[in-house]
Amino acid sequence: MGEAGKTERAPRLAGGATERIVDALREAIVTLEMAPGTMLDKSELTARFGVSRFPVAEALNRLKAEGLVDIKPQSGSTVSLIRVADVQENMFLRRALEAETVALIALRHDEALLAELRRNLRYQKAAVDAEDRQGFYQLDLAFHDTLVSAIGYERVRATVEKARLALDRVRRLLGSPRRHAVTYQEHCAIVAALEQGDAVAARQAMVAHIDAVMRELEAFCDDNPGVFVDR
Repeated sequence: MGEAGKTERAPRLAGGATERIVDALREAIVTLEMAPGTMLDKSELTARFGVSRFPVAEALNRLKAEGLVDIKPQSGSTVSLIRVADVQENMFLRRALEAETVALIALRHDEALLAELRRNLRYQKAAVDAEDRQGFYQLDLAFHDTLVSAIGYERVRATVEKARLALDRVRRLLGSPRRHAVTYQEHCAIVAALEQGDAVAARQAMVAHIDAVMRELEAFCDDNPGVFVDR
């Protein structure tokens, strides 16, 4: 009985440790606490998290599958450099889906949704004025999620969310007070088009917003080629 109990408990403990390590390392990577190219020493990680090598190895494999860690047998594990091609693909997905999303919303004249978006914009403005980067980041996420959730297509929302998660590091890299102020104005243009019920203008405003971010990324790539694997 005792041996059976041990056999049942071990996977849960290992699984819990793996989840804890994955969550902690993912947060450190996407917030750039661990910069692209940072070495990930398994011995240091086992000591840091107080676990054996097994959950650390499992966590690194999970993060590799997410594109956040590179594992090379002879040289160890590192935080992945950012792939510009992946960023471009994910931005393409967001551009296509979110532009059609706001075009559809514009035809619905949903006053409750517009009120929610206006409230979010007021908070965005306050975050811009206070140079609250983390606060603005969360409001930006909420703004886009509110739009995509409003159309009620779960597969579209899941696709946009997956693309957004893959862009988190890039968003952090570009997240300056100036970029936040510009983003706020771009969001205002989107909401203004929705208020007018103008599907064409709403689509154009969303495309302009996402294209502006992509142009800034290209400029950042040129200035910081060491952060990117394909530059």
